[in-house]
Amino acid sequence: MLLNGQNVVIDVSVTLGENVQIGNNVVIYPGTIIGNNVIIQDNAVIGKQPIRAKASILPDIKALPPTVIGNGVTIGTSAIIYANAEIADDVFIADLATVRERVTIGEKTIIGRGVAVENDCTVGKRCKLETNCYITAYSEIGDYVFIAPCVVTTNDNYMARSKERFDKFKGVTVKNGGRIGANSTILPGKVIYEDGTVAAGSLVSKNVDNESLVLGHPAKEFMKVPENQLLRNQ
Repeated sequence: MLLNGQNVVIDVSVTLGENVQIGNNVVIYPGTIIGNNVIIQDNAVIGKQPIRAKASILPDIKALPPTVIGNGVTIGTSAIIYANAEIADDVFIADLATVRERVTIGEKTIIGRGVAVENDCTVGKRCKLETNCYITAYSEIGDYVFIAPCVVTTNDNYMARSKERFDKFKGVTVKNGGRIGANSTILPGKVIYEDGTVAAGSLVSKNVDNESLVLGHPAKEFMKVPENQLLRNQ
């Protein structure tokens, strides 16, 4: 059964599974594939092609492949999912979240309210990306990763100055079980290894070892993560 709200725009080439619920003012762009038992709330936009600013250093791109939405996915009010994103089964994408082009989201992951996942990122399964955190382009997030509210990740050490930066953009990597506390900042290219943990409000300027808890400005190892908190013991 398909439940449609008012003022819904669905291109004729869109593929819809069974029991898809669609709210008011939803726009679904051409070629989008949507699985079974999906909920799409008011004002969501799915399959949007990216547009390039005139001053952008990124190359102009042709039309990207369509978005693929798995089974049991929930997409919140005013969320935007760009073309060439792949959303696995049972993912929850909250209100006002943005998932950019060429992003993959693993099964049962939660993308919180206002979260931005920029282009060319991978996010693993059963992650929690909480309210208003920012995942910079070219980042790799493993499985069972926790990222608290208002975490900022970065990918440009040159802060938009000099042509030298053009081939040096590098996002962050968070390995399986990594955790980042609220209001922390992770500098470009840094790696948080398995079960590495960043305390709230920290500035990560070098890699975080596996099972290490770091804190401060810049963040330094404070202790090892307690055994009862390690992913293997959950």
